[in-house]
Amino acid sequence: MTPKLARFIDSGVVATPAILVDLDRVAANFAALRAALPDAAIYYAVKANPAAPVLDRLVGLGSRFDAASIEEIRACLAAGAAPAALSFGNTVKKRSAIAEAFARGVDLFAFDSDEELAKIAAAAPGAKVYCRLAVSQDGADWPLSRKFGTTGAHARDLLLAARDLGLVAHGVSFHVGSQQTGVGAYQTAIGQAAMVFSDLRARGIDLRLLNLGGGFPTRYREDIPPIAAFGDAIMASVRAAFGNDLPDLLIEPGRAMVGDAGVAVSEVVLACNRREDDDRRWVYLDIGRFGGLAETEGEAIRYAISAPGVGGDETPAVLAGPSCDGVDVMYRETPYRLPAALKSGDRVLIHDTGAYVTSYASQGFNGFLPPQEHYL
Repeated sequence: MTPKLARFIDSGVVATPAILVDLDRVAANFAALRAALPDAAIYYAVKANPAAPVLDRLVGLGSRFDAASIEEIRACLAAGAAPAALSFGNTVKKRSAIAEAFARGVDLFAFDSDEELAKIAAAAPGAKVYCRLAVSQDGADWPLSRKFGTTGAHARDLLLAARDLGLVAHGVSFHVGSQQTGVGAYQTAIGQAAMVFSDLRARGIDLRLLNLGGGFPTRYREDIPPIAAFGDAIMASVRAAFGNDLPDLLIEPGRAMVGDAGVAVSEVVLACNRREDDDRRWVYLDIGRFGGLAETEGEAIRYAISAPGVGGDETPAVLAGPSCDGVDVMYRETPYRLPAALKSGDRVLIHDTGAYVTSYASQGFNGFLPPQEHYL
């Protein structure tokens, strides 16, 4: 948590639940990513946090944007992003969304199937397209590839078909999974992508774009490699695979841009022991799975949690949300310890919640409103 966020919390004006985001930390993360991968264009993954203040700040810094929907396209344009700075990176899009984006000047589209390619050819004639590969998700806390991506051989055939349909076969992309904690995943995927480049060059198509995707992690409770380590490993792999003929590089950071810029402020609704044979206290917060903490599904993302101002010994705790749904439990298996004195009305901080919280929050499940948002 940054000093700016701490001062705002200490001011006493924050009603819970709330998400606070330090825009200066967002800017610092952008600078760190640019320093780690100076040869790659940064396309912020808007889905991580689409708030207008975040987009406004990043437009001012010269960021580009990876959009997953026409609504995100509109938000980026409203923030002042140039259409040429946008990539429509979702491989599953309505034809009407493709047509509107193209009419607004967006000309870079992702795909991974024949059917999606046909829609793009019809709705965005002459556009640049890149094909998403399915790659290993080993090391990712939040895997993605079961839903997206195709094989190298199919990608080759799809990009040949794109040329025949009058589109610009521009490149390939991959995503090594969200909260990727291992640099090796990028190295393996770059090798797979290079094979597609080579195959297509032999067939008369000179691809130019290698989209390295996102996945860059935020530190939660466990240490992670620094962003510089990812940059070094990626560039070494790109040079080994492509030699002196480097493609245009693109990255799509989301979590790494905004994750550690945010903190959630929550109130304890109830703290109690539920069973005589279990010494863990159940701590129910006014934010839960439906209030934006969806990535606690399977206890995949393990946020650091603290109770400032509450002293004394700590005891094992189960963390749950306020709703009347039995799945609204964040942490039952992951060991957490909180002060034994914690009681109803006390405040708890959930750290590094700047990414994938506000955008996941329900608009009123059980009548609970989504967290208030403050951008500082």
